[in-house]
Amino acid sequence: MTYRRGAKDRDGCCSVGFLKCLLHTFNFIFLLSGCAVLGVGIWTLVAKRHHLSLLTTATYASTAYMLVLAGALVILVTALGCVAVCRLHRCFLLAYTFLLLLIFLMEAVAGIIAYVYEEQVWHELADGLNTTFIESYGTDAGRTEAIDDLQRSFKCCGANGFEDWKRSVWSRKAPRTNNVPDSCCKTIGTGCGKLAHPSNIYYDGCINALHDQIREHLIIIGAVGLGICLVQVFGMIFSCCLYLRLRDYRRHPQYY
Repeated sequence: MTYRRGAKDRDGCCSVGFLKCLLHTFNFIFLLSGCAVLGVGIWTLVAKRHHLSLLTTATYASTAYMLVLAGALVILVTALGCVAVCRLHRCFLLAYTFLLLLIFLMEAVAGIIAYVYEEQVWHELADGLNTTFIESYGTDAGRTEAIDDLQRSFKCCGANGFEDWKRSVWSRKAPRTNNVPDSCCKTIGTGCGKLAHPSNIYYDGCINALHDQIREHLIIIGAVGLGICLVQVFGMIFSCCLYLRLRDYRRHPQYY
């Protein structure tokens, strides 16, 4: 559906041409922001995939998945927006505005969840991380790998400290040799954690380091989600203005 230029097309900042310019600019910025959202979501899921398996709830992962979905939608919606603006198609503009609202809600929810969960993550780690270390190491291959990666990365040992391993299922299988995992060693070597009185191990637990990292990532996720929501408000306003402006035009098949 196309429209003929009328007198109202020359109404300065309310003109169709000016609104088209604004929406094209917004679409470019929106595409860049969508790539940023997608990147943050994928980075969280890929770079921190081991650590996600140590959490007792899926809240942290859910916020990242929502950002990935929102970022992918942004790329598709940007293409729709370009077509809608170039062709001045009111139905496409309406669909574009609706999808902007949908993405706005998704990013807002992800951002809010991230900030709310940021206050709760310490309690989750305090309640569940020690249990995960004690019960899962040596019995769950995925979590065993995640725990080893965590201890090597943060230079820590156990959830609250190296003595946690004395109560673990893994240690009870061979109490004379399974003192701490090799990943607790400052200088890692095969069997370095099996010494009767190891002096080459880290003594601090991993809970504080993991909490600080997750908290920082949640702040980033929340800032990205809520920050880009503000950008989308302008897009929805511009597209609504253009939609209403076109309503006043007379249809003409040879407008373009």
